Amino acid sequence: MENEMASTDTNSPGSKGPVAGPLLSKIDSPADLRKLRPEELPQVCGEIRDFLIGSLSSNPGHFASSMGAVELTVALHYVFNTPYDRIVWDVGHQAYGHKLLTGRRDRFDTNRKLGGLSGFPNPDESEYDTFAAGHASNSISAALGMAVATSLKKETPERNVIAVIGDASISGGLAFEGLNNAANSNSDLLIILNDNDMSIDRNVGSLNSYLAHLTTSKGYNNFRYKIYHRLRRMGLVSERERGKILRFNNSLKSLLSDKQNIFEGLNIRYFGPFDGHDVNRIVGVLNDIKDMKGPRILHLCTVKGKGFEPAEKDPASWHAPGKFDPGTGAKIKDGKELAPKYQDVFGEMLVDLASRDDRVVGITAAMLSGTSVARLAEAYPERTFDVGISEGHAVTFAGGLAKEGMRPYVAIYSSFLQRAYDHIIHDVALQRLPVTFCLDRAGLVGEDGATHHGAFDLTYLRSIPGMIVSSPRDQNYLRHLMLTSSLNNDGPMAIRYPRGNGENVPDETPRALTVGRGEKLASGTDLTILSIGPVASDVTAAIERARVETGVSVAHYDMIFLKPLDEVILDEVAKSGAPVITVEDGTLEGGMGSAVVDWLADHGYSLPVTRLGIPDRFIAQGTPRQLKAMCGFDADGIYRTIVSLTQKRHEDCYSGSR
Repeated sequence: MENEMASTDTNSPGSKGPVAGPLLSKIDSPADLRKLRPEELPQVCGEIRDFLIGSLSSNPGHFASSMGAVELTVALHYVFNTPYDRIVWDVGHQAYGHKLLTGRRDRFDTNRKLGGLSGFPNPDESEYDTFAAGHASNSISAALGMAVATSLKKETPERNVIAVIGDASISGGLAFEGLNNAANSNSDLLIILNDNDMSIDRNVGSLNSYLAHLTTSKGYNNFRYKIYHRLRRMGLVSERERGKILRFNNSLKSLLSDKQNIFEGLNIRYFGPFDGHDVNRIVGVLNDIKDMKGPRILHLCTVKGKGFEPAEKDPASWHAPGKFDPGTGAKIKDGKELAPKYQDVFGEMLVDLASRDDRVVGITAAMLSGTSVARLAEAYPERTFDVGISEGHAVTFAGGLAKEGMRPYVAIYSSFLQRAYDHIIHDVALQRLPVTFCLDRAGLVGEDGATHHGAFDLTYLRSIPGMIVSSPRDQNYLRHLMLTSSLNNDGPMAIRYPRGNGENVPDETPRALTVGRGEKLASGTDLTILSIGPVASDVTAAIERARVETGVSVAHYDMIFLKPLDEVILDEVAKSGAPVITVEDGTLEGGMGSAVVDWLADHGYSLPVTRLGIPDRFIAQGTPRQLKAMCGFDADGIYRTIVSLTQKRHEDCYSGSR
């Protein structure tokens, strides 16, 4: 280990985690940090790492990214007057040290827990969290907006705005849009490129290779800066002419060094690369460049997992490792025998489909391991494509493949696929291309909170003409739906499934399903429940409890397909006259419940429908079990709804008979 471990005692009864070191324990805000001598900053960095190791070993979170950004975090808060000066974090995986320095150290044991701290920067949580972070590549655009705003408002003193972005995030299309606009705006934006050669999986793409080999001369940058200011003092150049001088200097530098710099090609001043773990060097560079005019980029090279040897050696698996032994790095498992994860069932079935059909290809966006597309990469590397953090490109790329006869499976987390909505419509659905969208992490994902819940996919996909929308109730039905999709030639199909483990059910041989047909799982006369997806198991439990405790008879249908809906089932349900409950792990606004209500109204049926699902608000972090209970569609919530509706129906019947 680079630093000695702090006293953790994280397993003792009532323990709230590690004890902060002597310097960190006195830092309740960045103002306290700025009182320290520069020579004390390395010790602060060591104490932050010790605290993170002790805390995250028992309360899991995003480990490697935050460990790698410690010196950068300390330097930023030491040099800049936060929160007046704005730091905009990209994604936020690296922001745990930032939370420790901004008054949240003593509450860090609540990180990612219900009612506790968010795992990402959240403006509702702290004034130091300047912009919401959770999806990659937005920091430059957001920070540029802030920088332009401070200029338009003529704020005094002048406010510094800093965007912190990683080498994976900067490959995203939105980041390039922000860079292009920053270069053409009269803003003093400072961009920090935190380059650790990693995203969650190993980075891909030519930009990553470019960054890995990019060098520039600090002496040249200093010389150019001094010459420019000397010429300006002499009245030979003005700030308005600065762009012409910058372009000439960049061209001269490229000619002399035989190297081209993509950032300076955009007229953005470039500094680096520097060692991102030399805190005092970073402080010095930031002090040198913070008052410069115009957009600038500071390139820092860091090591993901820095300070914890197991994480340094295997940063991908230490992105979010779960519980581990802080002394040895051994990962701690709960020892329970669980059904396979949905993502692993998907990965295995994708390989099976590829073995049957050489047109099958897999595409993911920087989530090879997170979606288990890595299994296809092992078996058929030439038919596996990790396009990096570029969800829109992934979808249009899949469209191009499908147009030429291939059968693409696009595996992306539900919340991230939101970024590609126009591409789904314009580049796939409009042309009726047979692309299968495999939406991992659908529904309430748990501790990652509002930015990562897959709450909206049923709604945003349901509205697209020609899109088949489906969800399996267990891992067998995931296999069935994937086989079904391989036989579908009429357009795109979406299969959404949750994070985590499947159901404890015997494996079945995959079989093709009839598109738009659901299945009746239980008969009953008092009420009818329509569900979609794995929440069917909660419905089954609630129905059995209601039968045993109250004698209520409840029919249950697994719809399987949201689009097209099974009209045979709906007609049967409508004619039964029993009140209907719909249950879905998705937003109620425009979801399956809304689709059922629409169909009943369109076909002249007047039937009471109670919809259970995610309410019309953003849901914070907590375990999936806690969040489903809070939203009222866990087994207990469904049971209470059954009892309530049954009592109301009996009361109405009694009142009517009188």
